[in-house]
Amino acid sequence: MTLQAQTEWNIPKETVRVARAAYPKGHLYLKLRDALGSIYQDEAFAHLFPHNGHPAEAPWRLALITVFQFLEDLPDRQAADAVRGRIEWKYALGLELTDPGFDASVLCEFRKRLVEGGAEHLLLEALLSLFKERGWLKGRQKQRTDSTHVLARVRAINRLMCVGEAMRFALNSLATVAPDWLLSHDNPEWVERYGHRIEEGLLPQRQEERLALAEVIGQDGTRVLSAIWEEGAPVFLRVIPAIEILRQIWIQNYYWEERQIHWREADNLPAASLFLNSPYDPDARYSKKRTTAWTGYKVHLSETCDETLPHLITHVATTKATKTDEEMTENIHRELDRKDLLPATHLVDTGYVSAELLVVAAQRFGVEILGPALPDSHWQKKLETGFDLSQFQIDWERRQATCPAGQISRSWNSYRDAHHQPLIEVQFASRDCGRCPCKDRCIRSRVKYAHRSLTLRPQEQHEALQAARTRQQTPEFKREYALRAGIEATISQGVRAFGLRRSRYCGEAKTHLQHLGIAAAINLVRVGAWLGGEGPAPTRISAYERLYDVA
Repeated sequence: MTLQAQTEWNIPKETVRVARAAYPKGHLYLKLRDALGSIYQDEAFAHLFPHNGHPAEAPWRLALITVFQFLEDLPDRQAADAVRGRIEWKYALGLELTDPGFDASVLCEFRKRLVEGGAEHLLLEALLSLFKERGWLKGRQKQRTDSTHVLARVRAINRLMCVGEAMRFALNSLATVAPDWLLSHDNPEWVERYGHRIEEGLLPQRQEERLALAEVIGQDGTRVLSAIWEEGAPVFLRVIPAIEILRQIWIQNYYWEERQIHWREADNLPAASLFLNSPYDPDARYSKKRTTAWTGYKVHLSETCDETLPHLITHVATTKATKTDEEMTENIHRELDRKDLLPATHLVDTGYVSAELLVVAAQRFGVEILGPALPDSHWQKKLETGFDLSQFQIDWERRQATCPAGQISRSWNSYRDAHHQPLIEVQFASRDCGRCPCKDRCIRSRVKYAHRSLTLRPQEQHEALQAARTRQQTPEFKREYALRAGIEATISQGVRAFGLRRSRYCGEAKTHLQHLGIAAAINLVRVGAWLGGEGPAPTRISAYERLYDVA
């Protein structure tokens, strides 16, 4: 398909007349079209289309339809029917009432172009640019960020089911692209073993029998892989995605010893960040946070929280489930900087805060991170009369520390921990600690030469962390930090109204497109409400709570 950029944006008069008659009190899509125009422009998507071929559907319409899909949680067929038959959609898309629409496959093809062309971010960023032009979105304001888990489209399966499904996936792929080759290397037993979906209820229950089955499956997979890599085998077989996934899953779940393949024990598996949990979505990862365990991804949402403007989502990040919030803080700031939407104050929870990030955010991006830092977990801090780190005076120039009892440290050594982070170890003399009258408030060891030691971060990180810990105890911090709770309402809205927590597609890239579409849909709903004079709804209070408020 080739792009023929549209230059006429007017809504047909008959469409306007019928839509106004059908919705005398207005409709969200009518309101958005009147206030925002077409929203997207064909030129932004021009690089996704070749210069020859059949004329393509207008990309600006396809982009808007895609967002409407996520807004109403519609599959492609229903969305195509809505374009064909719903008046409010025709109004928003500027179509004649008699327009026949298009085949539903066009929407799937458009999403594929977005992902392969790295243009999925346009679904949200085109909206953000428009909002900035209207003055509804400004940089250097307060923003807040939080994350939630996302379930992969594939079912959660155990390791035995995973290797069985990987073998089944590979055989089905070979049967499609190389049936003659597969028949010449097939085993009649495989039809019974892999011809149907692998179900836990059909697998043996005894551990010995499960282990035996796992090794039989391992031998079957090894036979397929060996045949594919034999001299004379068609080379294209080696680049079939299902075969590469089979190879990776076999490496992760099996090992060779004395020319025999064996099932790996649980303590001999790769890290969760590398381990494939399903052959159908190799990007999905298993993770656990407190009592929640899932296979899939995480999504991070950032939004504005200015009381005089609509609360708009400014950034969306989709990651593997095993990636921590702390790893994303700098990335979020970098992306917001690229969009010229960096906040002055960034409200986040503890997961996004560390001593290093407090410094980086302030120095590199000019952003104040406002969130509770992890508290000092040493016993001295928990003891009411103990000497915790904050009570030691640090002289960075002289490279020494002075304890609350007035003793000066005897050594100061810099080193890097297992994560290559710079640290400083400060030690006091055992003779000073041994005769100190405050010894019980500082050390517990009864060893003769016991002494106090401190672990410090570099000066800027240490001072930033201590300042953050001190500040978060103040009433001013608690009052200002209360704004962060609003991002939980946004996540709730995304989950309950837009299906944020369940991926509609396989793969991290397509799941990210879904999250961008949902964020764009949420922004449109909020702008529509704001244009109608509606502000954010207050927190719901139960009838029982209201009874006591009145009393």
